[in-house]
Amino acid sequence: MITNRQYQRLRKFMQTERTLAQAAAKSAMDEKTARKYLKQDKLPDELKPDHTWVTRKDPFADVWEDIKGKLELAAGLESKTIFKYLVDTFPDRFQEGQLRTLQRKIKHWRATEGEPKEVYFSQVHLPGILGASDYTCMNSLGVTINKQPFDHLVYHFVLTYSNWETGNVCFSESFESLSEGLQNALWKLGGSPSAHLTDRLSAAIQKPGSEKEFTDRYEALLRHYGIAGRKTQPASPNENGDVEQRNYRFKKAVEQQLLLRGSHDFESRAEYSSFLDKLFESMNACRKEKLKEELATMRRLPLERFLSSKRLNDIPVSKNSTIRVNNNIYSVNSRLIGEHVTVYLHSESLEVRYGQKIVDELPRIYGESNHQINYRHIIDWLVRKPGAFANYRYKEEMFPTTFFRGYYDDLLRRHSIQAAAKEYLKVLHLAAKTNEEIVNNALQYRFYCDELSTSREIEKWVMECIDEGRKIDKTDINIPAVDISVYDNLLNKGATDECNCKI
Repeated sequence: MITNRQYQRLRKFMQTERTLAQAAAKSAMDEKTARKYLKQDKLPDELKPDHTWVTRKDPFADVWEDIKGKLELAAGLESKTIFKYLVDTFPDRFQEGQLRTLQRKIKHWRATEGEPKEVYFSQVHLPGILGASDYTCMNSLGVTINKQPFDHLVYHFVLTYSNWETGNVCFSESFESLSEGLQNALWKLGGSPSAHLTDRLSAAIQKPGSEKEFTDRYEALLRHYGIAGRKTQPASPNENGDVEQRNYRFKKAVEQQLLLRGSHDFESRAEYSSFLDKLFESMNACRKEKLKEELATMRRLPLERFLSSKRLNDIPVSKNSTIRVNNNIYSVNSRLIGEHVTVYLHSESLEVRYGQKIVDELPRIYGESNHQINYRHIIDWLVRKPGAFANYRYKEEMFPTTFFRGYYDDLLRRHSIQAAAKEYLKVLHLAAKTNEEIVNNALQYRFYCDELSTSREIEKWVMECIDEGRKIDKTDINIPAVDISVYDNLLNKGATDECNCKI
């Protein structure tokens, strides 16, 4: 039997050699063999008979109808599950090595008689027509800010024709973050595509049963830029496949750059954001030509950006000196109790206004039924009512650092609950009125040096630091060396206890 390669050489030499014998010799075959294949005018592989005969008995022939019935009822059944069912139903009949045979048989059945598989239809993308948005969670990459875990998302925008992309850090899939991210992308481009595609984002898509396709705020955003909104079908992320694929490749690129950088830690969020911006610029460098085509067909931007924040009017301030925004509790200054304030809800912050004047800006809480209490808002009255401290609902929010908590716990060991609360609140009031960092330094100094036992002594130390403009120095703290023999005593005691138990 000759190979296809030999036959091809034979056909080539037939054009250059004078006789069949010479062409056959150069093709490494007999003259009769050469004549036979030339006469049939087919490749050797085409002359091989199809392998239709059975070399061994099918061990699943008797139970195949039962197997096929189960596959028709539940197409998702795996071969291993069916094989285990057969082993349990027919003990001692099937062996572990027959699993592969069953897998091949089921695979062949699915390819010839099973349900049709989902078809993915390649799309034709035109310049300047479509941009797509999505969010991707970055927590798996282990990014840290000053050694602290930095859990976050990245809003990701992609032009489907050129694959130009950009994005920014955010912390929730809210309308505010969607609006901010989309507008950042459009203003960075200098134009807007004809349409914008998202998956079933609750920030953009109306709830099931609503007559409207999109939320009022999202429709207003699209109308501001002259963009038509598009959405994917439920449970069909492949319809937003361009940005989904770019999510994967972007996260892979971030991971590689972090490894190349040699560290996943950043000094600040600004440094991390700059790192991502440079990565996007690098990825977009090879897309300039196609981007030019996109920009040539895009719409002009309006004269100003759309207001991303949500305005909430007439929010009452409760007697607890708190307001409720999006089912979360925030504290505000006690002076506002009984008044109504206006809140502008941004993607990462709340702007509290009273009488058109900004009176506070608070970090935004994500999720629901959470709270954020600032001790500075209520300490003036809490220090006057120390008896309320022990059972205060938000008591844990009254300890800015672990040293504050440690000081309070130490007071509880030495004083009554009322006296401990009164003494601690004086120190907390001092932190609110002067400098929390310096008060924390005083409590830290007290912890290591066993000094400054009263609030009056702490206040004196703090005021001296403020007057002299100095901070606590590490050399001021004397941490005694650890006596390792204590651990030996513990081990010896454990061994003795074990021996006593065995006796």
